[in-house]
Amino acid sequence: MENQLSRNEAWELLTEYTKTPALQKHALAVEAVMSHFARINGEDETAWGVTGLLHDLDYEKYPEEHCSKAAEIMKERGIDDFYIHAVCSHGYGICSEVKPESRMEKVLFTVDELTGLINALCLMRPSKSVLDLEVKSVKKKFKDKSFAAGVNRDTIRTGCEMLGMELDDVIRETIEGMKENAEALGLKGNL
Repeated sequence: MENQLSRNEAWELLTEYTKTPALQKHALAVEAVMSHFARINGEDETAWGVTGLLHDLDYEKYPEEHCSKAAEIMKERGIDDFYIHAVCSHGYGICSEVKPESRMEKVLFTVDELTGLINALCLMRPSKSVLDLEVKSVKKKFKDKSFAAGVNRDTIRTGCEMLGMELDDVIRETIEGMKENAEALGLKGNL
């Protein structure tokens, strides 16, 4: 990739289009998890993290054009196709025809929804924290379709298949990634 974005450039771009604190926190959660997965895969943490940060760039202002508007915005700014393809691919089968191809894109596709489920679960726990969260607690809520009903479990399952990873392992690593930035995510709780 010839034109790597810095973390600060990505944050400035995100906050230009995304003002809602909850959506910014979601972007930070996906960034933290993407950086974590990059580290365990021996990949570029900044590139993966920036992709996570920007994945919902257009969602607040252009929900009906989610993914396609992000591509347009990023192209106008001369942002590398590496990021554009990845951002578009996270909506595969939902609002995009761009299929996740690289390991990074498959991780993004899988953890986007999962971070939302984990976030919702943390906020209802007595500790209000991700720091003491266990895989089995997430699995229990994953099976309960009425909990965080907006979270698409099929997308997460499909992503696990794409990655060739067990759901438990994906959940464990997603929790670990979110722990690394718990304070910024508002998920340090009372621990």
